[in-house]
Amino acid sequence: MRKLLNTLFVTTPEAYLSLNGENVVVMKDDERIGRVPLHNLEAIYTFGYVGASPALMGECASKGICLVFLSKSGRFRARVVGESRGNVTLRKTQYRISDNIEASTLIARNFIVGKIFNSKSYLQRIARDYSLRIEANNLSSVIESLTSLMHRARSAEQLDLLRGLEGQAASSYYDVFDQCILQQKDEFYFRKRNRRPPLDRVNALLSFAYTLLANDTAAALETVGLDAYVGFLHRDRPGRASLALDLMEELRCIYADRFVLFLINKRVIEKDDFVLKESGAVLLTDDGRKTFLKHWQDRKQEKITHPYLNEVIAWGLVPYVQALLLARYLRGDLDEYPPFLWK
Repeated sequence: MRKLLNTLFVTTPEAYLSLNGENVVVMKDDERIGRVPLHNLEAIYTFGYVGASPALMGECASKGICLVFLSKSGRFRARVVGESRGNVTLRKTQYRISDNIEASTLIARNFIVGKIFNSKSYLQRIARDYSLRIEANNLSSVIESLTSLMHRARSAEQLDLLRGLEGQAASSYYDVFDQCILQQKDEFYFRKRNRRPPLDRVNALLSFAYTLLANDTAAALETVGLDAYVGFLHRDRPGRASLALDLMEELRCIYADRFVLFLINKRVIEKDDFVLKESGAVLLTDDGRKTFLKHWQDRKQEKITHPYLNEVIAWGLVPYVQALLLARYLRGDLDEYPPFLWK
């Protein structure tokens, strides 16, 4: 099993990253403010507008270290990708299946079954643990609806039908998402999903979490030899990591949403950790982003038992394990792709 290494988050907007020997050096105004050995890292995320040296980008690419450039607000800009890993046969199989709508549907429906199952499972946990603080009847109705949609998705044979079922499930889930917010209700509320830009604090947190998860998932796919840009549910679109979006569907609720709710309900993040722009956009402050990233990294280190492999792994390795299972299915080692079903 792969070892989970550290992720370096560089949140100083004016920072410039360079290479010194086997180390990444963080500079600001020609002054060194940080130095980290590359062998301790699996990823580097930099927020800002200065950049990194070609030497560092080349070294990260050769060592398989994911180097991601984000805007100061956390919006994805670019990712350095090195030489393709894995054999060419695996990717050719991926491309052939992606071009076949029926074969794509067989894989895509397991992504969606996993997504709906995990959404339902999390709502069941909320209903059980906080029965006196929620509208139980409303939540139960949504859980029943998700159960029905999950069974229909499991037998779906058309990609458009599968997308329709996923859309219904997402709508039902988001209808009761606000009930999962148990603290700071006046400052943190959820009416509907909005982005680019997010218009409230909850959506700002969700968008940031989804950006990080998408990049972790894309890096995991590249690591096992798959093309993160050629998907089965999400079809080809220039510049979009479609397979990463496919794979992260089943992880959105239990990996990203649950983390966001933890930050709110445990008062780790508070209203002063956000800034309201004239355009109406709501963004994390520098301190709020640092708090988010610290706890995100802590969460990735937590141990769980993988429900399919029955092995103890770190949360941060879940995208890698799912990417590996997908690659095994494409190679013919598994009868079907096993989604991550969390209880």
